[in-house]
Amino acid sequence: MILESLVVGPIAANCYIIGDESSKSGAIIDPGDEADRIVKRVEASGLRIDFLIGTHGHFDHVGAIAPLKKVFGCDFLLHQNDLPFVAHSQASAAQWGFQIEQVPDPDRTMAEGDLLNLGTLEFKVLHTPGHSPGGICLYLSSENLVFAGDTLFQGSIGRTDLPRGSMDDLILSIKTRLYTLPDATVVLTGHGEPTTIGDEKRHNMFVQG
Repeated sequence: MILESLVVGPIAANCYIIGDESSKSGAIIDPGDEADRIVKRVEASGLRIDFLIGTHGHFDHVGAIAPLKKVFGCDFLLHQNDLPFVAHSQASAAQWGFQIEQVPDPDRTMAEGDLLNLGTLEFKVLHTPGHSPGGICLYLSSENLVFAGDTLFQGSIGRTDLPRGSMDDLILSIKTRLYTLPDATVVLTGHGEPTTIGDEKRHNMFVQG
């Protein structure tokens, strides 16, 4: 497996480049900004990008989709419940004082239980609404990894005070989709440092029981 992480944009979102070393099939998860920098890292990795994936539709996680599609010509994947965020991505970014190119509609939508393959790597889509209605996590059991977007952080959780957020949904998502994974599973978060499922079950004060 090839895995690289970049902190991109003024809101410091984590963007991940991941791929299968043998086939060179790759994906970019949460490319929120700095498309040129992402392209350079992909070129250095030798990967062929097959997918651009948004764990959710907030602009700080999909803001570089449009320029990256022009470079790689690949499909953009997102959960259908976050389509409204994509439709208003440029305006949403402007409200926060940022400029992005309008994010295009996804080429494909993802749903709970879908499987995505990059060569020998198989990701399972976990629908984890709460931070947004279409939030998803990507579980890679073979590598003991889960890409959690803004669902779960080290010692914290995604905010739910944004439009269509729900604290009840988020807690349920974490308990039923993430806390059921093995404790040793490494959680690669949408912002901040990585953690593990076991550490969060023991120490995360936002989600107990």
